Amino acid sequence: MSLRAASLTAWLIADPTKKIQTVQALWVTHTQMAVLPSEHLETPSSIKVPGHPALPRLIPAKQVPTRTPFTPQGLGSLIHAVCHIEFNAINLALDAVWRFKDLPHAYYSDWLRVAYEESQHFELLHTHLKHLGYAYGDFDAHDGLWQMCERTSDDVLARMALVPRTLEARGLDATPLIQAKLLKVDTPDATRAIEILDIILRDEVGHVAIGNHWYRWLCEQRGLDPVALYGELVQRYDAPKHRPPFNHEARRRAGFTEVELGYLLG
Repeated sequence: MSLRAASLTAWLIADPTKKIQTVQALWVTHTQMAVLPSEHLETPSSIKVPGHPALPRLIPAKQVPTRTPFTPQGLGSLIHAVCHIEFNAINLALDAVWRFKDLPHAYYSDWLRVAYEESQHFELLHTHLKHLGYAYGDFDAHDGLWQMCERTSDDVLARMALVPRTLEARGLDATPLIQAKLLKVDTPDATRAIEILDIILRDEVGHVAIGNHWYRWLCEQRGLDPVALYGELVQRYDAPKHRPPFNHEARRRAGFTEVELGYLLG
């Protein structure tokens, strides 16, 4: 099986434990597999979204209740929300591998590494969630991340612009705010959550950097201006608007230029 076909197989798995095991095994063996970048792959016509378990129940984002982390249930809900983001991020990275053809070998290796690291994040969070007395699926969630993935399924350039360097980059901004809130909780469980978020933030800088690299590479291949094009893509695909505060230091490490940071500030 080719690397892209194997990534599609992992993408279709619904059980989180099996999906994580498959992704991690794929990462270990991927150097021995052919990529077949021009291979044409399609999901079965009845399947439009990646495999996910029956729970959590997916509801509109505005209907997901907000809970304070100062209660045990609220802390569990917060960890669950981040856990759900990481589960989605595994599928987003796998989708980037199997869906788009005719790209350099390094592109596929980069996004498989992202899938692998996202699977590690999910494991860390789910372990902590179970320590708190909950499991993945115990709280409602939404699929906002996947909606943008669907919109950009026709163009890898739009995908790189609007998923890793837009939606995932928002995580660089949000993580320090979540950590600051958890710091006020001041319990061993909250402290452990902060430590896990430190690991996730470190890795996510690299993931956003990968998105920046391939976005610029694709723009260069097509003779497009990456700065001017970005605003057009945001409007064309109705991407979420950027909201401050921004983590400028993390965004710089992820490869955003000063011009691009200026764009965020209008």
